[in-house]
Amino acid sequence: METMLSSSSILDELTKINILAIAYSTLALLAIFIAHWTYKWRNPKCNNGVLPPGSMGLPLIGETLQLIIPSPSLDLHPFINTRIKRYGSIFKTSIAGRPVVVSADPDFNNFLLKHDKKLIEPWTMDTNAKVFGQELQNSKRYSRHIALNHFGAEAIRKLKLLPQMETLIRLTLDKWSTQDSVELKTTAISMTVDFASNQIFSGDLENSSSRIGNMYKDLLQGLMSFPINLPGTTYHKCMQVQKKVSGVMREALRKRMNGRAGRQQEEADLVEHLIKDMESMEFLSEDFAVQLLFGLLFVASDSVSTALAFAFKLLAEHPNVLEELTAEHETILKNRENPDAPLTWEEYKSMTFTLQVINEVLRLVNTAPGLFRRAITDIPINGYTIPSGWVILIAVSALHLNPDTFEDPLTFNPWRWQMGTGEEMQTCESSYHKISRWISLQDLKEDLIIKESTTCNPYTMD
Repeated sequence: METMLSSSSILDELTKINILAIAYSTLALLAIFIAHWTYKWRNPKCNNGVLPPGSMGLPLIGETLQLIIPSPSLDLHPFINTRIKRYGSIFKTSIAGRPVVVSADPDFNNFLLKHDKKLIEPWTMDTNAKVFGQELQNSKRYSRHIALNHFGAEAIRKLKLLPQMETLIRLTLDKWSTQDSVELKTTAISMTVDFASNQIFSGDLENSSSRIGNMYKDLLQGLMSFPINLPGTTYHKCMQVQKKVSGVMREALRKRMNGRAGRQQEEADLVEHLIKDMESMEFLSEDFAVQLLFGLLFVASDSVSTALAFAFKLLAEHPNVLEELTAEHETILKNRENPDAPLTWEEYKSMTFTLQVINEVLRLVNTAPGLFRRAITDIPINGYTIPSGWVILIAVSALHLNPDTFEDPLTFNPWRWQMGTGEEMQTCESSYHKISRWISLQDLKEDLIIKESTTCNPYTMD
């Protein structure tokens, strides 16, 4: 009996040892696999050359968290600034699980933009593509056309948008004057969304525009998040907001389509233009129309409100600029026969110092980290290679804050934009306009900047 018990105990011990051995072996293999995978992640291969220097960060996460942390100053974002000092103006990294090369080299950036569709193609982060719809990303030419048709310079002049803008701003300022304090960016979002929705829908969203403005604020927080659509995540909240806003716009679009017969021709707005084009253009589906309307209001809510908020801040900190700006506008009022007359196109065009202030605000306030593109072929640069398929982040802020182009680049100095004939002024104008116009409507104004480039470039196509 004792012998049988002893044998049974031995078998039990051997079984435990085998289980432990299997567990330890599995853990060891898993550790080896993770170590090997981590090594491959941090040291990606380039078949046709050497990758630019840099770090890929943590597996899957990469260096996304460092990029999305808000910058405490107007200087280059710390994520870009520290890596330029460490690796140079072109470096590799990983954002939201994607291998990325960041370029802060103005000449190389200009070279890339001049060869758009040959070396690179438009690309958006996975989050943006799902929020705004891939169809919209693939039909930017039409998006640009219809946006400029209703919000471009000619539209402002012919459709008499200036008086409407002036009325809205007067009403907003009157409302602000009754409050102890104003959260400027939030109220600016509401103001711009109200105006844009009225131009797009002609009042069809009158009872929803304020609610949409608030929802767009929540949407912004999710655009740089990881596309994990689980309850409680920022991305999930972002997608819920997208569904709600799109639902409101889809309902307004269908209501308009069903009631077009009785609508007056002079009331034609962007939605009316879109519906008319849907009758003759096959790619203009209802889903595309909703995505386009969603994207247009987002542009209005984000970039314009950010620029306005910073403009107020900069003017408050520079009373000499505010004084000259005020003097220019008071001169316009004094020259009027009727001081209460609405703003005219001629008066708007005469605001030379106002334009200088706007240029300087846009130079300092970068409303986006840069332009995302994807390499469609291997691209050699300074002895390195950007592999085909890699994402390229063109850091436009590096040009705006380049001391070789702008003297004292962090100084708010609208007078630097005065018309001049000196070489420095010509360089300033040319270099700035090569890229700056891509910022606020970068997804709608494809190909504009490429045609305006004037600076000689050392990079050439083979």
